[in-house]
Amino acid sequence: MGAINSMTGRWSGSWRRTLFACAMVVAAGVAAAHQEHQAAPKAAVPKALRPALGTSVAITPDGTWHAVTKRGEHVVLLRSTDQGVSWADVAQVNREPEAISADGENRPRLEFGKDGAVMVSWARAFEQRFTGDIRFARSADGKHFDAPVTVHHDRAIIGHSFNTMLMTDTGQLIVAWIDGRGRAAADQTGTDYRGSAIYTAISDDDGRSFRPEVKVADHSCQCCRLTLTKDVGGQPLLLWRHVFEPNERDHALARLAPDGSAASVERVTFDGWKIDACPHHGPSLAIAEDGTRHAVWFNQRDGVGRVYYGRLGRGAIDGQRTVGGPRAAHADIAVSKGRVAIAWKEFDGERTHLWTEVSEDGGRSFIATDIASTTGAADQPRLLRDGEQLFVFWNTEHEGMKGYPLK
Repeated sequence: MGAINSMTGRWSGSWRRTLFACAMVVAAGVAAAHQEHQAAPKAAVPKALRPALGTSVAITPDGTWHAVTKRGEHVVLLRSTDQGVSWADVAQVNREPEAISADGENRPRLEFGKDGAVMVSWARAFEQRFTGDIRFARSADGKHFDAPVTVHHDRAIIGHSFNTMLMTDTGQLIVAWIDGRGRAAADQTGTDYRGSAIYTAISDDDGRSFRPEVKVADHSCQCCRLTLTKDVGGQPLLLWRHVFEPNERDHALARLAPDGSAASVERVTFDGWKIDACPHHGPSLAIAEDGTRHAVWFNQRDGVGRVYYGRLGRGAIDGQRTVGGPRAAHADIAVSKGRVAIAWKEFDGERTHLWTEVSEDGGRSFIATDIASTTGAADQPRLLRDGEQLFVFWNTEHEGMKGYPLK
């Protein structure tokens, strides 16, 4: 697998400290499952520590907005016909209650099939900390969902979490997630193992069934969101935080083959952040029509953690710069024609603000705007594209789910 060789090898030491540090950062465990005919592991007891605001939004060609979020022990589907101003309940995705993970980085995901089916994936958490499985449910009519299934064949009580989804131009549905089976195997043999792994499962029939999962790469960071998008030729690209040898948590980009494995892998950020913990802060990627890879990510350089923007090349980054102030967090990025938009949230000591930057010249200069603010808890912002128009979606404890057009 060529470039992936530079990412493998034994870790110089402290995976137990890494796992402990992750426990301090991550709010709840996720991943792992059992066969449907077996007794399921005990569901996690919901904890009311903070609102579970993790939400995903997608727009259909007719301009209708759809959202999936957590409500109690269910994933619910909502719809908006006024660009996110107001929302109406459409369906309860999982009929039977189960523990749903919906913190900022680990949220339910939404895609649409070639035939218009609504497809939802999420991480189900179990009682044993940092364990759960990746669940999936499909609705042919957008209102009534089939019973959920677990997408991976592996049923060990380990971590399967931080799922994402993408429908490709060839009609394949890709589900990707962070997987702990490599770490579990290393524990059994006393072998050092850096981080976790990335796995994918492919559906060729609009989510009616899934092929056995395949591994993309070993040694991913354990609790940062993954980003799936399409290159200009339609090929799926997967971006994640990786643990490079000996222990640098930068980012890797894989071009996925039709079976979901990595056709190629390259290192795309070079900040050299050495930390025995997961920052719980994943990247975002948007591909312009000319093939430029616009990205935002969080890393630490010279002892200072910041959000960065840059155009990812092969072995180099063009135009890397900081985004927002020292408390900027969880940025997202989108492109539309020549416009590049970045959205992030930032706490000023009293309120959390929703900020955006928009570039009209391909990312060389930006104009920043303070869009909204809240005194309560706030989800990570998400950028959306409806035709050529860009929007930012934000879910907050007090104001609820809202869409904001970018001028």
